[in-house]
Amino acid sequence: MLDFLSGRLKQVLFSGWQHFSLVVQCLILATVLAVVLAALVYRSKTLTSVANSVSAIGLTIPSFALIGLLITPFGFGVVPAVIVVAFFATLPILRNAVVGLAGINPAITEAARGIGMSRLRTLLQIELPMAWPVILVGVRVSAQMVMGVAAVAAYALGPGLGGFIFSGLSRLGGANSLESVVTGVVGVIVLALILDLLLVGLGRLTTPRGIRV
Repeated sequence: MLDFLSGRLKQVLFSGWQHFSLVVQCLILATVLAVVLAALVYRSKTLTSVANSVSAIGLTIPSFALIGLLITPFGFGVVPAVIVVAFFATLPILRNAVVGLAGINPAITEAARGIGMSRLRTLLQIELPMAWPVILVGVRVSAQMVMGVAAVAAYALGPGLGGFIFSGLSRLGGANSLESVVTGVVGVIVLALILDLLLVGLGRLTTPRGIRV
């Protein structure tokens, strides 16, 4: 195992950086999309129900199958990987964003409107900061989930550590096949732990002091 890593250390580190970068960028995109969608639907019980249903149903779609379907219109490479990772990343964040915004005491928003704040300003300055801890929980759940999805996206020749996993599985029983799989799997786990720690730190920095647990 050590010989395998020593001979491919630069490749492993580069693939790990690609994997981490893919997940982080898709998480940022997913968070923006989810918050915007939640802001549009959380005041309507019907739309909220639709959003929750879409989130639940979307998570039942096998990521491997979705990647396979996207190869036909988009080909192999980064594009199908980004679409799949961003899609699955959005779902848990959307659900938590809806829950967080809908759970704010209406009296607080009415008081804000009563002192002349517009609906947009109320959303940005009061509702989103109060809902942020709940949204961040969704981001953390999403981050752990899509770290694995990003590895599966290597089937479409997407960037990241999944290449080591698929390379090892394709020649299982051959030289260094097990080492290749273990390198990919352990690397994904390590990156997931690092990202979660970073998100915990982000939560401490961005959560308003008055609502910290």
